[in-house]
Amino acid sequence: MKIICIGRNYVDHIEELDNERPKDPVIFIKPDSAVLPKEQDFYIPDFSDEIHYELEVLVKIKKVGKHINEKFAHTYYNEIGLGIDFTARDLQSRLKEKGLPWEISKGFDGSAVIGKWVDKNKFENLNKLNFSLFKNGNLVQQGNTGLMLWSIDSLISYVSKYFMLKKGDIIFTGTPAGVGKISANDYLSGTLEGEELLTVKIK
Repeated sequence: MKIICIGRNYVDHIEELDNERPKDPVIFIKPDSAVLPKEQDFYIPDFSDEIHYELEVLVKIKKVGKHINEKFAHTYYNEIGLGIDFTARDLQSRLKEKGLPWEISKGFDGSAVIGKWVDKNKFENLNKLNFSLFKNGNLVQQGNTGLMLWSIDSLISYVSKYFMLKKGDIIFTGTPAGVGKISANDYLSGTLEGEELLTVKIK
C-alpha cells in the first residue's frame, strides 16, 4: 500500500504558509508505517516541538491503473474518507531552508491518521463536499472540495503518470487553511458532510 499525498491544493493554505502556487500538483509519499493503528492514540514525537494537524479528504484506489485518463478516473475508486496528515512543521521548515528533502517531517511513524471509509455514491457531488476538523470541540479547519486546485479525478490521472496505482493505495488530496499545533490531551474529530468519520486523542 502506498500513501500518496498532495501538497498545496488549496489556495488559502498556500497563502497561510507563504508558499508559491504550483503549476502542477505537489506530490510526496508516506510509508505504510506512517499509518496510525486503529483506535490508537497519537503520541507527540520527541524530535518536534511543533506538530501540526492537516485534515484532508482521502480516496482509496480499488484497482490497478497506469496513465489513467481523467474521464475514467472515477472508475478507480468507490470509497472516500477523511485523514489527518500530521506534520513536524519545525523540522520541515529547517529542511526546506537548506533545500533538503523533508520526508521525515511528513512520513514519520503514526503521521497518517485514517478514519472510516464511506461509499462515494452516498454523496451527490464529490466536487462539493464540506469537511471540518474540531479540536477539543472547537472548529479549527473547514474546507470544501470545490476549492481544490485539482479535483479528485484530475489528481488520480496526474499521479498515475508517475506511479502505478494499486488496489488499497490511498491518496490524501490536500488540506485547506487553518492548520495548527497540537498539544498533549487534545482531542481531534473530523466530519464529512456532517458525519463524524475520524477521531484521535493526542498524548
